[in-house]
Amino acid sequence: MSNTKEFENKYEKTEDSWPIGVDLVEHEISTGIWVTTQWQLAGFEITPTDETQDVCLLQLHKDERTDYRFNLSSQQPKLFLIMDNVDSGEKPIIQLLTASQTVAAQYMDGDNLVLSNDMPLTIQAWMEAFIGRHGELLEVRRKKRKGAGRANGN
Repeated sequence: MSNTKEFENKYEKTEDSWPIGVDLVEHEISTGIWVTTQWQLAGFEITPTDETQDVCLLQLHKDERTDYRFNLSSQQPKLFLIMDNVDSGEKPIIQLLTASQTVAAQYMDGDNLVLSNDMPLTIQAWMEAFIGRHGELLEVRRKKRKGAGRANGN
């Protein structure tokens, strides 16, 4: 079997997952005598080939539909790339590609490196179709029982 067939079998686009190429760029930043490496997310390749260096699988989950709607309704929707925060000189290991700001924030709290870039229009349309197929996830708040709340103190 050719490399192209193996690549296509490994990374197949479905209604809830999409293989996306990630364009990472390494920059050296110098401050005085100190030099450090900084990684930047330059963009995405929506149809990666077997020559694409970094390919991630963007998976959509039904329980994150509210986050997806929030992201899509923002002025400029983003995709978030989560990587291990390693020492300078080493390329970080990619952990996850997500469209959920909540998931990205949880990884940031865990001291991971989170990079973001604008979401391509085709991915926005694909996510809209996912939400349309599965419906909007509305977060329902329970009503407080009568009399619950702050103590009166009388």
